Amino acid sequence: CQLFCPSYKLLSCADAFAVGGVVVEDQPDVSAVLSAYNQQGDPTLYEEYYSGLKHFIECSLDCHRAELSQLFYPLFVHMYLELVYNQHESEAKSFFEKFHGDQECYYQDDLRVLSSLTKKEHMKGNETMLDFRTSKFVLRISRDSYQLLKRHLQEKQNNQIWNIVQEHLYIDIFDGMPRSKQQIDAMVGSLAGEAKREANKAKVFFGLLKEPEFDVPLDDEDEEGENEEGKTKKKKPKRDSVGSKSKKQDPNAPPQNRIPLPELKDSDKLDKVMNMKEAARRVRLGPECLPSICFYTFLNAYQGLTAVDITDDSSMIVGGFADSTVRVWSVTPKKLRSVKTAADLSLIDKESDDVLERIMDEKTASELKILYGHSGPVYGTSFSPDRNYLLSCSEDGTVRLWSLQTFTCLVGYKGHNYPVWDTQFSPYGYYFVSGGHDRVARLWATDHYQPLRIFAGHLADVTCTRFHPNSNYIATGSADRTIRLWDVLNGNCVRIFTGHKGPIHSLAFSPNGRFLATGATDGRVLLWDIGHGLMVGELKGHTDTIYALRFSRDGEILASGSMDNTVRLWDAVKAFEDLETDDFTTATGHINLPENSQDLLLGTYMTKSTPVVHLHFTRRNLLLAAGAYSSQ
Repeated sequence: CQLFCPSYKLLSCADAFAVGGVVVEDQPDVSAVLSAYNQQGDPTLYEEYYSGLKHFIECSLDCHRAELSQLFYPLFVHMYLELVYNQHESEAKSFFEKFHGDQECYYQDDLRVLSSLTKKEHMKGNETMLDFRTSKFVLRISRDSYQLLKRHLQEKQNNQIWNIVQEHLYIDIFDGMPRSKQQIDAMVGSLAGEAKREANKAKVFFGLLKEPEFDVPLDDEDEEGENEEGKTKKKKPKRDSVGSKSKKQDPNAPPQNRIPLPELKDSDKLDKVMNMKEAARRVRLGPECLPSICFYTFLNAYQGLTAVDITDDSSMIVGGFADSTVRVWSVTPKKLRSVKTAADLSLIDKESDDVLERIMDEKTASELKILYGHSGPVYGTSFSPDRNYLLSCSEDGTVRLWSLQTFTCLVGYKGHNYPVWDTQFSPYGYYFVSGGHDRVARLWATDHYQPLRIFAGHLADVTCTRFHPNSNYIATGSADRTIRLWDVLNGNCVRIFTGHKGPIHSLAFSPNGRFLATGATDGRVLLWDIGHGLMVGELKGHTDTIYALRFSRDGEILASGSMDNTVRLWDAVKAFEDLETDDFTTATGHINLPENSQDLLLGTYMTKSTPVVHLHFTRRNLLLAAGAYSSQ
């Protein structure tokens, strides 16, 4: 696994160009990047400089101490690397030994990598160093605290530290009250510090697209279904045509044709009608009415279950396994069947009403189909919305598209050179996204061999990917401990969210498109307001990595599933109400998270010994969970 130190050039899509689907970056010469460490001071004084600053910060007023303490880690890293680069190995070792214990616990993994860089030669060919680009570790500090620091360093003539601050750190200064320790702790912890406030200023169209209208003969049930569907979206139902959720365009929605979306086929329209009938019978969830949970346990999964997905209509479940197979099960009495051979198909009367039934070969009916093709563990799976296709991505660097009509592989998409950790279909089909060890996410269309967009900017593996419900944006979570939101139209990064203390492993957008929930190895679920670019909540309770997050169909409840063998249900309505999103909060990032998230926790459900890897709400709001039983 690649690991990285802070202080990077944040790579935007403009800095990379695709050549046949491979990213070629304007890689700086390592020696040029490292030459920044030439202006060294007296190596024997580094410990004294650092101790002096530490003493100054620890003795400053409480209100400034919390903010200035953010300097310890990036200064420690750069001073250490400066000593190593200038070949003062024993001084570097002593400096590391003396001060590495003072750093925050969430930097331990980064420090482990740093401790292995003990000679100048190590730095030369090191990937960590190549990433040590000109852009900088970001600290957000109030003007008062910054002036205090500047005055101290200038009085002390402590040029060495001042040079590092100037050269390698980006200090985002804001006017107003300094932030408290809790406010800072909530936001820091990523590889490159916090996001600059500028990074979250771009306008994001987070509203939902208007549903296309189509006329359906209404019987009573349909009308009721339409009404319910209308209600769930807090909009007036339109009784004459079932397909329309609202007459009015959502003011926050992107223009309908901002990105080209596929036309609805007749089968899609039928499916939408079915969906609405189901919605009529949907259970309204809330603190007083929690969902039933149906848990699919994979027993004897010696092949090693590594990914799960469930179709939107909850009729099929797929597992990706470490033995490189993809296995599809039917979870309804209806068995999985393949289409007949070409010779048999030519005998069928194409005009008959039940032609779709006749083309299926009964002899192939079974509950389980196994798909062979990958040559490494399968880390991500995703069904297409119309249930005709299935995506899988693997350690072998490919994403494969399978037909669920023939249960064969149609295409292998090659673009990533390393393991691909996640893939997901757009809610409208046709487009899909993948993310992997090469630190970029790629947007594909099923009928193109090459990616349409390359989203570059993360500083470590892209571990999970999710489409926004309007399909105009993609969220990516990374091992660099940040979440980014990308614009599909132009490939720009429009949001950077920092606050997690470990790699991100799950993402979920709320059904109304306004909020994002994220889960990581730190066991915390963080909630984000996409429009304002702010963290608005933190849900604590899990004791291990969170691999699954899902909002109920109407967004009232957030379910989280973790390696700690529990599913937890949270009150999403309460979590998002009364949000402080005034201009001041947005401008300074002073977020006030409630001390206790326990009053948002509605229930905890233990499995015997099964880590939860996937969650899915059916169209009627039954919660399905899945995982492989582990005997140890």
